[in-house]
Amino acid sequence: QVQLVESGGGLVQPGGSLRLSCAASGSSNSIYAMGWSRQATGKQRELVASMTRSGVARYADSVKGRFAISRDNDLNTVSLQMNSLKPEDTAVYYCNADRYIQWSAKPDYWGKGTQVTVSS
Repeated sequence: QVQLVESGGGLVQPGGSLRLSCAASGSSNSIYAMGWSRQATGKQRELVASMTRSGVARYADSVKGRFAISRDNDLNTVSLQMNSLKPEDTAVYYCNADRYIQWSAKPDYWGKGTQVTVSS
């Protein structure tokens, strides 16, 4: 089993930046891909960014050029640097991890989520 714990959410003004972090514990060496999803009120959860153990990154079109994912395999952490934030980025952000697949719609593990609110 793997446990994921997110941190770093909060309130930010449009155009601002925020950094999310996620720490994995348990059988974290079994993880192939780690990433982030988000769910806005009344909308389906969507994948945002993912990175494999070897460092291959993938992003949703809506965040390309604004968000950057990074991963530290030694510390079993994944981070999401979010720049040029927009009100439509407001959502609960979930850390996720999968043992075999990058960009899985149903990752093996989920964190509990952290709220990001972009508002003036």
